[in-house]
Amino acid sequence: MTPIEEFYNGQTLLVTGATGFIGKVLLEKILRCCPGIKDVFLLVRPKWGHPTQERVDQLMNCKLFDKLRQTQPNFAEKVHAINSDLQQPQLGMSDEDIATLQEKVTIVFHVAATIKFDEKLGLSLKLNVVATQEMLKLCKKMNSLQVFVHVSTAYAYCDRDHIEEVVYPPPVDPYKLLGAIEWMSEEMVLAITPEMIGKRPNTYTFTKALAEHVLLKESENLPVCIVRPSIVGAAWKEPFQGWIDNFNGPSGLFIATGKGLLRSMKGDTEAIVDISPVDYVVNMMVAAAWHTAIKNDSFFSSEDIPIYYLKTPLEKSFRRPRACFTQSHMACEYWNTVGTKIPSMMIDFYLWMTGQKPRMMKIYDKIQKAVKMLEFFTTNNWQWTNTNSQHLQSSMTEEDRKIFFLDVRPLHWPTYLENYCIGTKQFVLNENLSDLPAARRHIKMLRNIRWTCNMIIAVILWRVLIARSQLARNLWYLVTNLVFKFLRYCRLSSAKQS
Repeated sequence: MTPIEEFYNGQTLLVTGATGFIGKVLLEKILRCCPGIKDVFLLVRPKWGHPTQERVDQLMNCKLFDKLRQTQPNFAEKVHAINSDLQQPQLGMSDEDIATLQEKVTIVFHVAATIKFDEKLGLSLKLNVVATQEMLKLCKKMNSLQVFVHVSTAYAYCDRDHIEEVVYPPPVDPYKLLGAIEWMSEEMVLAITPEMIGKRPNTYTFTKALAEHVLLKESENLPVCIVRPSIVGAAWKEPFQGWIDNFNGPSGLFIATGKGLLRSMKGDTEAIVDISPVDYVVNMMVAAAWHTAIKNDSFFSSEDIPIYYLKTPLEKSFRRPRACFTQSHMACEYWNTVGTKIPSMMIDFYLWMTGQKPRMMKIYDKIQKAVKMLEFFTTNNWQWTNTNSQHLQSSMTEEDRKIFFLDVRPLHWPTYLENYCIGTKQFVLNENLSDLPAARRHIKMLRNIRWTCNMIIAVILWRVLIARSQLARNLWYLVTNLVFKFLRYCRLSSAKQS
């Protein structure tokens, strides 16, 4: 065994947020690469009429676990579902379940959070701050806890240009805010939200900063580790290249671009895109937990789409993929209005006239809302220190570095982004790669329609607006005459050759 594998041998894990993107990949990776793990408890809430155990069974049966199934067919026997709700006191668990966890669990991964940027402040505080407090209360009574890993975000302190691996003073006192929220009406909370979050763009980054402060204050002697990933994207290597299962973050924008529904967005063309592959993030979490427990150290770590979609186009695209970043608000509005909004209105009008339900403008508005929420991140740059990440990597053996790779320098970004786009097609939209020829024909048809429409518009503009003078008419006749003569010459030449 490698040192990390040996550390996890015989351990019992507790994971929150296992049904989320990072949580799924964490569960698959740690069970596959550390087969000596004894048990894994998952805190999962019933959702949309599906009981907790049913949700966990669906999770175990998804494609993500195919590689694990081949090496460990009975891996699901180690996984145990615990009925829970992070919004409830004691995390919504029974006394019996709490006693079981406090007796058996040795390692905790707290991944669960609301990642909705536009979440209401009250709910965001409950899920990101109060739930962290409840997790700490649970962990303090665990008999054999070795490490508590808390997943935060690299943008928790995005009001700063340079972010170090420390917990900064909170923007407001979280305890006073939590006390005030209890007696405030929803309208009052909504009214004070802009003033509370200050320079931060949303309630997500704001409450993540508060959660870190609460963690620092209340962890006492617990072995705590904070991991701060940036924008989490598709898998780089494991379990499959380009694996992704959601529309969050860049994935939704990539799909909107591939479908031709997003033509432009505001952004700094010189800015660095801070995307962390999900398998890299999970490796950081697994290795950081080992390092914190073994070394007893605190740990804080951070870290051209249209072309790809022309090679592997999405099915039933609305328009041929084309998108660009621009710092000009007017240019961005122009391209989206002319390229997407007006065509969407025309299609909705056609659907309404034929008795169908209009839907294109609703999709357009949803995409523009998502773009607006991400504008803060596409128009700003940050610098992060990663001394602890480098120290962690240097403390790992060569074999562990291969299994739990933390060095992204070998990553070839164009290839990664191409695999990312293919992943959205395969794993999010469930489109078959064998249907690519038909998708490519559809893209060619959209290109021909665009060229034809542009030519017709150019002719109409010329005839209506320009060709009112005698000079313009003479020039028009000269050009068309030359074109027809050239076509005639080409036809005669081909006839002689045949």
